[in-house]
Amino acid sequence: MRISIVGFGAVGQGVAKAIRSTQERLRRKYNLKIDIVAAADSKGAAIQEDGLDPQKLIKVKTEKGSVAYYPDHGHEDMDSLQVLDEVEYDCLVEVTPTNIITGEPGKSLITKAIEDGKDVVTSNKGHLSLFYKELVGLAKEHDVNFKFEASVGGAMPIINFAQETLPSSRIESIIGILNGTTNFILSRMTAEGSSYEQTLKEAQELGIAETDPTQDVEGLDAACKSVILANAVLGRECTLDDVEVTGITKITPEAIELAKEDGYHIKLIAEISHEILRVGPRLVKDTSPYAVDGTLNMATLRTDLAGEITVIGKGAGSLETASAILTDIINIWKSKH
Repeated sequence: MRISIVGFGAVGQGVAKAIRSTQERLRRKYNLKIDIVAAADSKGAAIQEDGLDPQKLIKVKTEKGSVAYYPDHGHEDMDSLQVLDEVEYDCLVEVTPTNIITGEPGKSLITKAIEDGKDVVTSNKGHLSLFYKELVGLAKEHDVNFKFEASVGGAMPIINFAQETLPSSRIESIIGILNGTTNFILSRMTAEGSSYEQTLKEAQELGIAETDPTQDVEGLDAACKSVILANAVLGRECTLDDVEVTGITKITPEAIELAKEDGYHIKLIAEISHEILRVGPRLVKDTSPYAVDGTLNMATLRTDLAGEITVIGKGAGSLETASAILTDIINIWKSKH
């Protein structure tokens, strides 16, 4: 399978690492050989019809700042949309930064790939939380695969799990922790009694929180993921505007201590049902599945036949997110062979 990776930040590099480390296993188990025929970032692209070297791609990106400097096959200032016209590929792996205002550039890249008859795998939440119905409808119209397991929960399996493992059940609600950064902050505040500001700074120093953590701490990241789950799993038609959102910035050490005294933790909880769509701080019992620590994500799916099923996994990290992207690529391959 020939893939084009557009967006070669942490997740794009994680995909390259995952492909390199699983090459032999994929060939033995699925007779699948993945060739990265194009990789693009904001400064340009690298293109090679018979496949770029994943290790060399990462080395060039790390040392020179862009895949555009890949030896003999780099193209400075090449636009990402142009890349899709310059190389023959089977599947677009779209891992550009999340944009919750316009969904770009991801939306245009995915639209072009689908209209060109290419399969698409993405980890991007922005366009999905704004234009889910449009993009999924376009993929159906052009009879291509459009997969996005990595957009919710990183390595935690939830979309494919709900759609493929639980087809006999009606899923009535999903309640969970969908943002690793806020869970880390709240876990540390609970364990250490530290302030929000102190703990955020620690999370930034550890690389867990972004320099601008707004989307995480204001609950917007979890809200985007909630929209995706509401559409993909519950069959609702909604966008980011439909979510009631409250972040964690006003939670004090005193509030956390009072909760602890009564056997509770404060967590940023997403609640998704056929009637409710909201994200906000909630009290959870310290003995419940919701009392996970660190950057873990979790979600409980309430069903009519199977009861409650809880999934837990790492919600962030380049390799963890790449594992979900690679799973989608493998599933596309299996559906065709």
